[in-house]
Amino acid sequence: MANLSIVSASKASEYRIEPLGPNHDRSAFCCGVPELDAYLQRQAGQDQKRKLAAVFIATAEGKSVSGFYTLSAESILAADLPVEFGKRMPRFPLPVTLLGRMAVAQSLHGQGLGEFLLLDALARASRASRQVASWAVVVDTKAGAREFYLTHGFIPLETHAERLFYPMKTVEMAL
Repeated sequence: MANLSIVSASKASEYRIEPLGPNHDRSAFCCGVPELDAYLQRQAGQDQKRKLAAVFIATAEGKSVSGFYTLSAESILAADLPVEFGKRMPRFPLPVTLLGRMAVAQSLHGQGLGEFLLLDALARASRASRQVASWAVVVDTKAGAREFYLTHGFIPLETHAERLFYPMKTVEMAL
């Protein structure tokens, strides 16, 4: 997590992260994953209006979208956690924050914007967990993204290898 703080400082001067609004031009967004492009272009606004996902975009110019992520409420079972995390947890579903989708414009890949978005998502989830309980941030990894999250400290669930989590206590210590 320490390297994220350095990336964050440099990207904070270049990009603003804000809730998706009607003034943001999503039509040209292309991250290289058609499902994510289509989600942002056609579905994200509806999900936000219906309170199904909170959508946050990174923008350098105020209108065009350079990247985005979504946050939603979710739950996981202690039985799905690695033993060292799940042994003292209650047996009812644990409240978590789902980092549902995250993408960076293809032209900006490899420039640290993904790390900047991740840090912002973790910080935002941490702030929200002070008012609405959330034990961890969870992500369902897709095509090649698993390594990105593992590199940044996410831990695989025992029962779902593509679902990773990052305990909120760890987020708070890192920030």
